Amino acid sequence: MFIYWETPWGDTKSLILTGSSGLFENGMGDSYPKRGDYDYIKRKTELTFYDPKMATKELVDEVFEITNNRLKVIKIIALAKSAIRNNLGEELNQIKQPTLLIWGNNDTITPPFVAREFNRLIPNSELYFIDKCGHAPMMEVPDEFNVILHKFLKKQNEPATVI
Repeated sequence: MFIYWETPWGDTKSLILTGSSGLFENGMGDSYPKRGDYDYIKRKTELTFYDPKMATKELVDEVFEITNNRLKVIKIIALAKSAIRNNLGEELNQIKQPTLLIWGNNDTITPPFVAREFNRLIPNSELYFIDKCGHAPMMEVPDEFNVILHKFLKKQNEPATVI
């Protein structure tokens, strides 16, 4: 996930990244997507989370519908290939805005070592790990995610200290 906060003038003030691709992603695992196989889609959706029960029937139904829509699948595959083809490692040091990285400590899609690499490559970044959390902290532990986000945004909005 990628979020940016703009000023009223359209300038990007800060970035928030969580489970982001661009350096490494383990989305497919050891198999190719199987359209029309509900149990396969359910298992893959469960792998997104530390707690597989987060993959509710409603969420699995939504993912299943997306994977059975040819146009949506083509767009997702194109996006995934682009993320693999265009490694951003050499460009991340150009990000000058304050950047918040919130990562699940149990993310198997973009593992914690990816977060540490983002943190190393983005000069003005802060990294927070959430334990017992997978690839989607904003869904799996929204309260903890929002506390971290709120502190970061509040800090960004404080006036600079004059020495």
